[in-house]
Amino acid sequence: MSHPSSRWQVRHGEHVDLADLATSSTDGAPGDKAKTNEATAALTVKLADLQDRLWAEGQRSLLVVLQAMDAGGKDGTVKHVFSGVNPAGVRVASFKVPTELERAHDFLWRIHQEVPAHGEVGIFNRSHYEDVLIVRVNELVPESVWRPRYGAIRAFEEALVAGGTTVVKLFLHISKDEQAERFQARLDDPTKHWKFSAADLEVRKRWDDYQEAYADALRETSTEAAPWFVIPADRKWYRNWAVSSILVDALEGLDPQYPPPEPGLDQIHIT
Repeated sequence: MSHPSSRWQVRHGEHVDLADLATSSTDGAPGDKAKTNEATAALTVKLADLQDRLWAEGQRSLLVVLQAMDAGGKDGTVKHVFSGVNPAGVRVASFKVPTELERAHDFLWRIHQEVPAHGEVGIFNRSHYEDVLIVRVNELVPESVWRPRYGAIRAFEEALVAGGTTVVKLFLHISKDEQAERFQARLDDPTKHWKFSAADLEVRKRWDDYQEAYADALRETSTEAAPWFVIPADRKWYRNWAVSSILVDALEGLDPQYPPPEPGLDQIHIT
C-alpha cells in the first residue's frame, strides 16, 4: 500500500507537465471543507507535539522548502500550518533579490547560512530554487550557468540529509485564474495593498515560461533524499491539510524522542 503522501510526490526524472496536474483537486481529503478543517486541526496538534520532541531531542532537523507562483499561498501556509508550534524551535527565511555581498559568492552561499540547526524546523519561503527559476525566465544568466545548478542543488540537499536534516519541498500549485482572483482580492482590500506590486503583473505575463521552469526543476531535483510534492493549492483548506499531512508524516518517520532525564531527578523534592 502506498504512503498517503505519495499521491503528491514527484519521482526523480519523472516528466512533469503542470498543466496536466489539477490545482483544485481534493483527492484524499477526509471529507468536505468542514471535516477536512477538523482533520487539519488534529494534525496541527500532532505537528506541535512532534516539533516539541524534535526541539528537545536536538539531534536532527527538518527543512521545509516552499515555492509557488505569486499569490500561491506561501505566507498563508506558514501562518496556518505552523500555528501551533513552538516559535523558539522554528526559523523562517525568505530569500529576496541577492545583495551585493551575496552576489559576490556562489548562489548557495546565502542559503547554507539559513539551514536549520539540530532540533530546529527551518522554513524557506522561496529558496535556492529562485536561481533556476527567475534567473532562467528573465535570462539573468545564460543557460550554461543555471542548468548545472540542478546538480549543485541535488548535491547540496543530499549533504544536508546526510548531516541529519530531513528535506521536504512543497510546490503550491495554483491556476492562473485563481492567481487573478487573489490579486484582485488584494487590490480590493486596502489592508492587503502591501502584498501587491505592479511588478507581479509582469511576472504573470511570463506564466507559461515559469510553469516550464518549475516543471524542469521538479523533474531534475526531486530525489529520494529530498523529494518534491506538488500540492493542489486553489482551495486553501485542502492545501493546509495536505501540507500538514506531509509534515506530520515526515516527523513521525523521524520519531524524535525526549532525551532521558539526568540521574537522580526522582529523588529531588522542591521545598
